[in-house]
Amino acid sequence: MAKLLYKLGMGAHRRRLPVVLIWLLVLIGAGAGAFTLGGETSNSMSIPGQESTTALERIQDTFGSGETAQARVVLQAPDGQKLPQHIKTITDLVADESALQGVRSATNPLDPAAPSVNQDVNVGYSTVTYDVKPGEVTAEQRADLIKAVDKARAAGLTVEVSGTAMQEIPHIGGATEAIGVVLALVVLALTYGSLVTAGMNLLSAGIGVGIGALGITIATGFMDLQSTTPILASMLGLAVGIDYALFIINRYRQELRRGSDVGHAVATAVGTAGSAVVTAGLTVVIALVGLAIAGIPFLTQMGVSAAATIVVAVLIAVTLVPAVLSMLGRRVLTRKERAAEASEPKDRGVVRGWAGAVTRNRVAALLLSVVALGIVSIPVASMDTTLIQKPPANSTQERADQILAKGFGEGFNGPIIVLFEGDGAAATATRESEPLAKLSDVALVAPAQPSQDGKSALVTVIPKSGPDTVETEKLVADLRAELSDVQGGKAYVTGATAVSVDVATSLDRALPIYLAVVVGLALVLLVLVFRSLLVPLVGVLGFLLTIGSSLGATVAVFQWGWLADAVNLDGTGPLISLTPILVIGILFGLAMDYQIFLVSRMHEAHHRGAKPIEAITTGFRQAAPVVIAAALIMFSVFAGFVPAGEPTVKSIAFALAVGIFVDAFVVRMVLVPAALALLGERAWWLPKFLRWLPELDVEGTALDEIEQKGEKEPVAVG
Repeated sequence: MAKLLYKLGMGAHRRRLPVVLIWLLVLIGAGAGAFTLGGETSNSMSIPGQESTTALERIQDTFGSGETAQARVVLQAPDGQKLPQHIKTITDLVADESALQGVRSATNPLDPAAPSVNQDVNVGYSTVTYDVKPGEVTAEQRADLIKAVDKARAAGLTVEVSGTAMQEIPHIGGATEAIGVVLALVVLALTYGSLVTAGMNLLSAGIGVGIGALGITIATGFMDLQSTTPILASMLGLAVGIDYALFIINRYRQELRRGSDVGHAVATAVGTAGSAVVTAGLTVVIALVGLAIAGIPFLTQMGVSAAATIVVAVLIAVTLVPAVLSMLGRRVLTRKERAAEASEPKDRGVVRGWAGAVTRNRVAALLLSVVALGIVSIPVASMDTTLIQKPPANSTQERADQILAKGFGEGFNGPIIVLFEGDGAAATATRESEPLAKLSDVALVAPAQPSQDGKSALVTVIPKSGPDTVETEKLVADLRAELSDVQGGKAYVTGATAVSVDVATSLDRALPIYLAVVVGLALVLLVLVFRSLLVPLVGVLGFLLTIGSSLGATVAVFQWGWLADAVNLDGTGPLISLTPILVIGILFGLAMDYQIFLVSRMHEAHHRGAKPIEAITTGFRQAAPVVIAAALIMFSVFAGFVPAGEPTVKSIAFALAVGIFVDAFVVRMVLVPAALALLGERAWWLPKFLRWLPELDVEGTALDEIEQKGEKEPVAVG
């Protein structure tokens, strides 16, 4: 692979202008395609074939509801008053709602035929139905609705708005995300000592993310993608794009300092660091595509979309980056380095001291890191997950939910729908409603709503508990048990809470399988890279500690509320169901990145004859500075999505930021070198029956032949 990538790097050097122009054309083409073909993303998280999803599809076919965006305008009378005392204000509000652009209908909470008020008649709601799907209501339409609401507020009522029509599609880019990018630029500038090189690194990564994000936008025109998909893909693509370019540029600078001309330095950088980039990128891609194991379509789409962005980042790193480096020539070095004669950079005292301290005190370092990460991992045992998302703090949606919970009960915001099918469905639903009402957590069972043909009926069950509570989740199971043998028909339990329970169950079932596959892939990959059994085992055990501490810290903050203000957390509660499996998949790939980049330099030193401890310290001194920079960049990018992040992304970004920090600075830079120092020569042992395995040559040792033959580009550029 090293020789092939060397030739690719040399080709990018010789044809640098066409390479740059091709990537710019791809970016422009992706932008044009996104503008003309792009569609809308979806907030739906369901699994085809499961009971809750099947029921929703049948309800849509039979009753024609559930696919259009709705706003629930919640009204509360002043203390001591009733809503009928404000009948004119309410009537005018409903008329204003009905006249809004895109509104199909608006109900009156005081309609005698279908009232929607509580028993005290001081809280009610008007349902505003739009003629578009959720996520397609424009900002102007939401603003018009708020104007209509403001008129009712001025008349003395408390009015708030919730519902799918008020949900905004999350967008990429914001103040805190920009801070993360600025911090990444600062780290790059300090690493290179050159703002031009740092800017080039960031720009190349930005082109990769732009192409990836625009490609996902094009895909939305042909399929329904979950609304967090482009954010996750962009977040991950930006982080690895910066890091992969960093590794290539760093090796290029090393080759220039050794006295290589520009062409050979470019080709060697791609052949050596590029080999590690391709291997690491392949690892991330496999982990993300492997999310398909869960059998959940929207999760598979997330994984494939993010993997496609990673592929673009790798291609950028091994083609566009070397082409731009060729154009810059020796200007990527500082003025002092350009003026000095070729020489290897001096060892950095801090890094050299760190490596020496870890290897000398290897037993203490190993035990301390394992115990510390084990303690941080403890909260994982109490992790709860859900798909039910709370509205933003202090928003009109949150206030609306609070008024409804106070007026109608906590469970009103999370109703459970039961669909009955069969001849005489309405009679069956009425008969079965009586035992349902006696279940422990049921507050109310609404009268059956029959279909026009009489073969279907809907029953709404209002729980006593809130939608994201354990009691309500248990009620879903109790309802299904109670309705498992309905006489004269069939019953389905659905609704947002039931969908959440079904998705969580599927994810819980898939998680151990996915983790086993990921760990197995890590072992196979690392055995091929390092031709050793014990090094991969150390790397994988370190990865498990990374996962434990990452999710443990996330549970402590997002469920227990520790340091909640530091991450601008609206409120505590269960983690989003997607968090564990996504974090495992993404961190697996990134952890293997650091394992490959750091340990491959140790392996290279050992391969060249260094003793075990010497190989560890030599490889550490060579690779640790760039790994530190890469980790700080990834941490900055992920952390930038936490303070103002969309709820689904916030916990995932936090877990990734913690995981990156722990994996780079504790696992890879303390635990792994300490364990390898403790193992000594045995660390690089490979049984005879495995010596037939192919050698990936991530270190680029095959390029020694090229260097010995003097196959360098005769003309230096820049």
